[in-house]
Amino acid sequence: MNVGMDIVKPLIADTDMPTLGTIVIGTVKGDLHDIGKNLVVMMLESAGFKIVDVGVDASPEDFVAAAVDNNADIVAMSAMLTTTMQMMDKVVAACKDAGVDVPYLIGGALVSTIFSEKIGAVYAADVSAAVENAKELVS
Repeated sequence: MNVGMDIVKPLIADTDMPTLGTIVIGTVKGDLHDIGKNLVVMMLESAGFKIVDVGVDASPEDFVAAAVDNNADIVAMSAMLTTTMQMMDKVVAACKDAGVDVPYLIGGALVSTIFSEKIGAVYAADVSAAVENAKELVS
């Protein structure tokens, strides 16, 4: 997967596309799953977003620092475990405490619309939804 992305990414970067906005994205603290996040990153980049990937096992402070340093338009998070989903709420709270007033986009196998509404985020059920939701959030 990563080898394929390494081949495709330069081809996307060579295109002259306007930037739709900056998205800070990562897999939350305690979670090391990144295949879905990496697919979302690739599709968001191809749609015209600048991506700041904080990687896996990212703490709320990692998200805050990246959002502040890069003037993020959206903070996006992934979690694949029930034990790490609650970290999404902590990321949202930390960002808000730091004055990062942006929309939050979340996804992952166990995440739902109900959960996203509870923490004040937008839910993306799949890669296509993540791209469409991101476009709506910056328009």
